Amino acid sequence: MTFKLTYATMFNPTEELHEKFDSALANIKANLGKEYPMFINGENRYSQEKLPVFSPINTTWHLATFQKGTAQDADDAVAAAKAAFPAWQATPWQERVAMMRKFAHKIEERVYEIGAAVALEVGKNRMEALGEVQESADLMLYAAKMMEVNDGFIKDMGKDPLKGFLSTNRSVLKPYGVWLVISPFNFPTSLAAGPIGNALVAGNTVVFKPASGVSWGDTLMVECANEAGLPAGVLNLVTGPGSTVGDALTGNPDIAGVTFTGSMKVGMDIHRKFAGRKYPHPVILEMGGKNATLVSKNANLEDAAIGTLRSAFGLQGQKCSATSRIFVEEALCQPFVDRFVELTNQLAIGDPALQQNWFGPVINKKAYEDYANFSAELDKSGKILTGGKYLLEYDLDKGYFCAPTVVVDLPLDHPLWKTEMFLPIVLIAPIKNLEEGMQIANDIDYGLTAGFYGIDEEADWFFENIEAGTTYANRPQGSSTGAWPGFQPFGGWKGSGSTGKNSGGLYYLPLYMHEQSQTRVKRL
Repeated sequence: MTFKLTYATMFNPTEELHEKFDSALANIKANLGKEYPMFINGENRYSQEKLPVFSPINTTWHLATFQKGTAQDADDAVAAAKAAFPAWQATPWQERVAMMRKFAHKIEERVYEIGAAVALEVGKNRMEALGEVQESADLMLYAAKMMEVNDGFIKDMGKDPLKGFLSTNRSVLKPYGVWLVISPFNFPTSLAAGPIGNALVAGNTVVFKPASGVSWGDTLMVECANEAGLPAGVLNLVTGPGSTVGDALTGNPDIAGVTFTGSMKVGMDIHRKFAGRKYPHPVILEMGGKNATLVSKNANLEDAAIGTLRSAFGLQGQKCSATSRIFVEEALCQPFVDRFVELTNQLAIGDPALQQNWFGPVINKKAYEDYANFSAELDKSGKILTGGKYLLEYDLDKGYFCAPTVVVDLPLDHPLWKTEMFLPIVLIAPIKNLEEGMQIANDIDYGLTAGFYGIDEEADWFFENIEAGTTYANRPQGSSTGAWPGFQPFGGWKGSGSTGKNSGGLYYLPLYMHEQSQTRVKRL
């Protein structure tokens, strides 16, 4: 059987995968410090001010230099996309599908190079980084597949029963125009590739703004689009701060729709900004989570402990899908906590690009400082069983390394039970029964992912009652993380998402199109 990399299979990679990653990592480390341009209207664009980027693994590593784009660069990118839209919209959908598949395969050809860049700039371990870049390609391929399966979303409807006339009708989904994609730091390529792929397959043109300071993997991915032969202006890349470039893009009246992934605060600000326009425009928001896992007294203890550990501390807890709240029935709670702490203390911590390490740094100085502040509050109000401190030995003091932290005895009315910390901190509490746990799990503004461990009948009840868009039961590969296009559609309810349709699923692509009914009448 050929090894297929997904987040579920990443725990048993082939040795060949490690060898190829090591080769790519050595090559990319030998060429650190390069300058990368923006990409507007098919041409490289350089700005007067620059953005040097350093690794969170070791802040002395100058990874690359990017452009500090301006509002004018943002406006030029939108103008280029607007000019390119008529021809791209008119391109037969079959040709757009073929072009996007070529784009995706170019990403696959460079998966190790881009994966190494993502590992160094985000602080991901190599399997998470490679999984993300492969998922980027798979998200595009899935969008192309959905366009093909639905025959371009051109559907014949019923014929009007008109005597003496032939009245035929059809439904056609058409693109909106210029689509803005704003991606987060934690999944820079996949949470860009999904929206970009769907928007382009649908016939929109795209302006893409990565998270400020996390643009390396994204720039290499846009290079793949150029290699695939996308026409000038169809995909444009603008780098720079949200306060200038981001504001200029979200305020540009020629932006027809936007996909944003990031915090609930920023997402809701964009939502309100678009609501103030002259008429409604589509806004697709994925805004994080405060995800719970419920553990029944009937659960397999080892599966529950290792699954929650992987979802709590993968990427140092900096996933919107991370498990940050664990509720365990009282009969199993102490054995679960003991095993969870034991596993936490066994995590291999260090440079996550190296094969032997699983756990790396947090993204930047602000996250590093937030960790210390949260840990101080949790130590005062609850009980830290392990962690709660910076890791400074073995040169870890050169990066932003924080110990994975397990907290118990925090009163359930404490605000940190409902605050998305986005750090390697997990809170655990006993529950009298699953009904109590479900009530606490649902009593929150978020509804992204959730996990469960128990017997089948309990899992049925969990799926029926949990208020979240992406849910898992009895999954040792991860209690609340690890969605893959075509397998686990990923998206949230309530404050975690705005559409109710999940990326990588059956109903996501139509969000990037609006419907036109076409009626044609002929006399008989």
